Amino acid sequence: MMDFWDYLEYAAWAGSAIFGLLIVADWIKTDTTYSEEMLTSSREGELEAMTEQHKL
Repeated sequence: MMDFWDYLEYAAWAGSAIFGLLIVADWIKTDTTYSEEMLTSSREGELEAMTEQHKL
């Protein structure tokens, strides 16, 4: 007979699976909504590159 901890373990596995599916769904949504160029660009990266050029 299953006790409280067995049910809790199954609930944790189910929650983990649901959370994983939500992550994959968000990944697919983000990947189809935005271009790779937009996702890999950053204003901070541009500023850092500018300061590196001034140091040289």
